[in-house]
Amino acid sequence: MNAVVLGQPAARTASLTPVVALGDIAGIARRNLVRLIRTPQLLLISSAQPVLILLLFRYVLGGAITIPGSSYVNYIVPAVFVEASLIGGAATSVGLAEDLKSGIIDRFRALPMARSAVLAGRTVADLCRAVVVLAMMIAVGVLVGFRFHNSAAAIIAGLGLVLLFGYAMSWVFASIGLAVKDPETAQVASILPFFLLVFPSSAFVPVSTMPGWLQGYAKAQPANITINAVRTLMEGGPASHWVWQSVVWSVGISAAFAPLAVRQYRNLTS
Repeated sequence: MNAVVLGQPAARTASLTPVVALGDIAGIARRNLVRLIRTPQLLLISSAQPVLILLLFRYVLGGAITIPGSSYVNYIVPAVFVEASLIGGAATSVGLAEDLKSGIIDRFRALPMARSAVLAGRTVADLCRAVVVLAMMIAVGVLVGFRFHNSAAAIIAGLGLVLLFGYAMSWVFASIGLAVKDPETAQVASILPFFLLVFPSSAFVPVSTMPGWLQGYAKAQPANITINAVRTLMEGGPASHWVWQSVVWSVGISAAFAPLAVRQYRNLTS
């Protein structure tokens, strides 16, 4: 048996092909999903936070907020779907920081596997977790009075936008985790995108109620556009204006932060 030199990737006996890389990504994704199953409290916490925010605004603050032409519960629930994807994305940041600190990344380097598999597998696993959390949030939303008012195709498209945006943001959180390298710091740093994107948006109140200097940012930023797209697809009305912008933002975020995260990972493991 050939020895593996510590700190150096093991050589492949066969050339790396897309099929082999996909197999490596699937293996890492499976590893993270098994870890999630063995620590169900992580899934519970990822779901509990958006549920608590929904209940707070639905029953504590919702009575003081009036939305012209819509009930407040139908206004806020689609926004909570997007917000839940951001809260869950923070697990990407913390998980990568934990892997770096525990030394498992060094073990991956010694395996004959695609270098991209660690990051891609992590984000794919988190996407699978986001599907489960989204299903739970739909159930909670219906229980508190939310109702869909559009075709099944439009509703599925809206849920797809939630997952697409969440996956794009998982690359942002991956970059944060690789930058700070510490789980506790990563957990704190992951809060920043949430506050910068969710609160200055139409998630909880119409943008028109905000100060004029804030409205420009709130209208143009990706979370607000995605929330409006999802809300329109689920409630009915002209949605194409919001949908194409949301897709462009999600693709653009992925295109910008996926290479950045890969570069950070290579610098840390070179």
